[in-house]
Amino acid sequence: MQFNFLKINSPPLVGVDISSTGIKLVEFGEMGRERCSLERYAIEPLPKDAIVEGNIAKMDEVVEAMKRGWERMGSRSRHVALALPAAAVITKKIILPADLTEDEMEIQVEAEANQVIPFALDEVNLDFQILNPVPNSNNDVEVLIVASRKEKVEDRVAVAEAAGLKVLVVDTEFNASQTAYEGMAHILPESGRGQIIALIDIGATTMHIMVFVNHVMVYSREQSFGGNQLTLEIQRRYGLSSEEAEKAKRKGNLLENYDLEVLHPFIETLALEISRALQLFFSSTSYIKVDHIVLAGGCAVLPGLDEAVANRTEASTLVANPFVGMTCSARVLATKLAVDAPALMVACGLAMRRFDTV
Repeated sequence: MQFNFLKINSPPLVGVDISSTGIKLVEFGEMGRERCSLERYAIEPLPKDAIVEGNIAKMDEVVEAMKRGWERMGSRSRHVALALPAAAVITKKIILPADLTEDEMEIQVEAEANQVIPFALDEVNLDFQILNPVPNSNNDVEVLIVASRKEKVEDRVAVAEAAGLKVLVVDTEFNASQTAYEGMAHILPESGRGQIIALIDIGATTMHIMVFVNHVMVYSREQSFGGNQLTLEIQRRYGLSSEEAEKAKRKGNLLENYDLEVLHPFIETLALEISRALQLFFSSTSYIKVDHIVLAGGCAVLPGLDEAVANRTEASTLVANPFVGMTCSARVLATKLAVDAPALMVACGLAMRRFDTV
């Protein structure tokens, strides 16, 4: 089916992020998009190699983790929004006349998609979104085309359905992260208006770089570097299994000389990788600086990372909290949320789709 997988018509729903290390679930209360209330969330770890390069490699284990996470979260709703990883998605921005009907836009989108997608259109899910008016033109709009191989969508939908859930929307991770970023941008000076903001989401294996100008994404890229490098170094240094090393990393109360010999060198390396990623952004665009860096993902809460990044990049740096300014239900433990929040950007952005009006 085409022209369907970015849209949602019937809230409510729960945001579900299937990442390489765990399943993250977020549900908001009914207070409107401008005043979200966090009702509940859960993070359920996944076994090693259950997700490989964004692909579901161990379907049964992912389904069981989804069931556990859902039960632990305690939601009454069974409607969910999922996200596709960037590697599973082809995107292209085009310019179209603003006065086209939706049917006419679909025809134009299909014609353009035939030129840029290396698969037959009957093998992909295809959709589009109208983004913004074209600067200096009242007659044209910018349109985002999004396509993914059908099996990439179907695998994620199959996991949710096997866990007893109903998928109402499939979004992209970049789009969900942008939605969550917009919800927290008010904590930046001038709410980020007129400034260049880099959102760096550091996952287990991949670092996602998104740059926004006036809340419009002007650049996005993936880079192969993430928290698994720290896990591997813990394994090597202390002779632990992968699972033991991951648990030790989360607890943060490791072992002799951990901070000095393992954590601090990793933080410096990560800060250097972020600096290099931004240099690539500068070299491939007309921009020469970023005003603020927002760190997201599980590694964002590593002690001292924000300071190391600020020192390396000479840019104001803060740790993401997509729930800042929201009310929370009594079932949400504030101290735990403070640690988990940076890793919940995608799930948060997906959960916000329940407030869409289109």
